[in-house]
Amino acid sequence: MSEQKPSRGLTGALVKLWRGGDYELTVTGRTQITAHYLRLHFTSGDLLKERSVHPTMWVRGWFPDGDKSHQRGYTLVNPDPVAGTVDIDFAMHEGLATRWAQQARPGDVLEVTVLGSSFELPTPAPAGYVIVGDTASLPAINSLLEAIGDTPAKVFLEAGHDDDRELPVYGDVPVTWVDRKNAGEALVEAVRSSAFDAADHFGWVACDNRTTRNVTKVLREQFSIPKKSLKALAYWQV
Repeated sequence: MSEQKPSRGLTGALVKLWRGGDYELTVTGRTQITAHYLRLHFTSGDLLKERSVHPTMWVRGWFPDGDKSHQRGYTLVNPDPVAGTVDIDFAMHEGLATRWAQQARPGDVLEVTVLGSSFELPTPAPAGYVIVGDTASLPAINSLLEAIGDTPAKVFLEAGHDDDRELPVYGDVPVTWVDRKNAGEALVEAVRSSAFDAADHFGWVACDNRTTRNVTKVLREQFSIPKKSLKALAYWQV
C-alpha cells in the first residue's frame, strides 16, 4: 500500500483550480553559506524541461506538517536546464520550511508548484534600479542584478544577523546593509534618507508585508518612481 501524502488543504485545492504545475525536486546535497543561511542542491526533474526561467523566478514549496502540507515561496538559484539541477537558499529562522531544510538529506523530495511567478525586465531599459529587500529575497535580487547587466543599481538590504552581511551580492553594485530594527522601520528610514529624483528608474521591493508597503510608498513619493515602474511583493508576513 502506498503511503498517503499529506493534505494540501484549501490552499492546495485553490492552486489546483488555478492550474498550478506540480513538480518534484530531489535533494543531492547542501552548502552552509553562513550559520544562518543554507543552500540545498536539487535535481530539477521536469521543472526546467517544461518551464522557461525568468529573473526572480520562484516556486511554491510544499512542506509537510503531520498530515498536512503548507506552501512557502522560494526563488530558484542557479537553475541549469542542461544539467537538470537547481538550488534553493533558506534564510534560517524558526519555521516549517527551515526545519525541513535543516533535516533534508540526499534523496529527499520537495514537491513544488509553479504558479504566480512572473517578471519581465522593463522596456525600454530604465536609467537605473532601486532595489530593496532582505535575506529572504536576496536570491531574487541576485538573479535580477545578473539579468540587468551593467545597468546602474542601488541596493538596500536588511540584515537580521551580523553574518548576513557576508552573503554574496551579485556584481559590483553599491549595497547599503541595514540592521533589522522596529519591525523594518530602520530599513524604511535608510531608503527614505537616500532619496533622489528617480523618475526614470525602476523600483523593485520584496521584504515583509509591512515593510514592502512602506518602502513602496517611499519610492513613489520621495523617489518619484511611477507606479508602472514599480514591482513590489511581500515575501513574508509579520
